[in-house]
Amino acid sequence: MATTDRDLSGLLNTIRACTVCVEHLPAGPRPIVQVGESAAIVIIGQAPGRRVHESGVPWQDPSGDRLRSWLDISAEQFYDPNVIAIVPMGFCYPGSAKSGDNPPRPECAPLWHEPLLEKLPANRLEVIIGTYAQQRYVPDRAATLTETVANWQQYLPRQVVLPHPSPRNNHWLKKNPWFEADTLPALRNRVQEILST
Repeated sequence: MATTDRDLSGLLNTIRACTVCVEHLPAGPRPIVQVGESAAIVIIGQAPGRRVHESGVPWQDPSGDRLRSWLDISAEQFYDPNVIAIVPMGFCYPGSAKSGDNPPRPECAPLWHEPLLEKLPANRLEVIIGTYAQQRYVPDRAATLTETVANWQQYLPRQVVLPHPSPRNNHWLKKNPWFEADTLPALRNRVQEILST
């Protein structure tokens, strides 16, 4: 049966009303997701932070500013659901820990990812951000996040594996200059290739 926008709209409404993890969410449920059926780029990150939970806008924080810079796309392109799908490992803010946020809730991805991703183009680019997304979507990953990101050539053109763009990772970026010198130009070329078709 053909997928229709109405099917996707109903699924997104169901996700946005989800309360499966309510007792584990200190700030309460507020699922953040963005999907349009023609989105040929899907960003699979960790989970919304506190600021995104409050605004309801995905990646509307310094991490998002850096991610858009890495992708070399405008905010207008980024927030067009028919250009970019945003499907985090956890759709709700999981609360804060001693250093950063808690991990994304484990219930979310098994429950919602497959029905969402099957509505996207088969030849999409998956932008895999951080360890949690790597664990689910990069079965042949290396032992560490850094090693996996360093092997970026083996994943293109289907995937690109990135560290989290958080300012907390400034030290990682300084320690790994090859990322900005080699990985980001290849990522930007792939993104532009997709956007120009």
